[in-house]
Amino acid sequence: MTEAPQRDDVGDAHTYWYGDADSAVELLSATRRFRRADHEMRRRMSAGMGMNMTDLAALRCVIAHELAGDPVTPLRLAQQLEISGASTSKLLDRLTASGHLERAPHPRDGRSRIVVATDHAHSQVRERLSGMHEQMLEIARAVPASARPAAIDFLQAMADHLETEAPPQELTPSEE
Repeated sequence: MTEAPQRDDVGDAHTYWYGDADSAVELLSATRRFRRADHEMRRRMSAGMGMNMTDLAALRCVIAHELAGDPVTPLRLAQQLEISGASTSKLLDRLTASGHLERAPHPRDGRSRIVVATDHAHSQVRERLSGMHEQMLEIARAVPASARPAAIDFLQAMADHLETEAPPQELTPSEE
């Protein structure tokens, strides 16, 4: 027997936006719950690794670029993390001092430097996150193969929408 879908933390707040609940609203509610859980997992993981969330995001970014064969420079890392150059410099100093990252010459541009993850960083990330990733893959494999294209399309469309959504206008004070 399956459990009823979990609603947002604020109960029936979905009616604020959508009126009566239907399966599409429940899908959005489940998506929000996933996003909150993902954020909390990242917070717990970074704390458990003795890092802040930006440090862990930097480590993930550097490793992803390495795996893609696309070296990341400090400037590109700053852009991807949406932090200042000064903050990036401090972040790199912290992660270099902890033995997780190194600065190295750029393989194609001798004037530039890249950021690379150390063997220590790779082993720590695998040690701490491989079990979770294996479980996530099992959950994904439990989705019937015939339903996966629809799930992928839904998630891609939501990501596309959120990535292109313009910021709202500023709130205005009450005139009372």
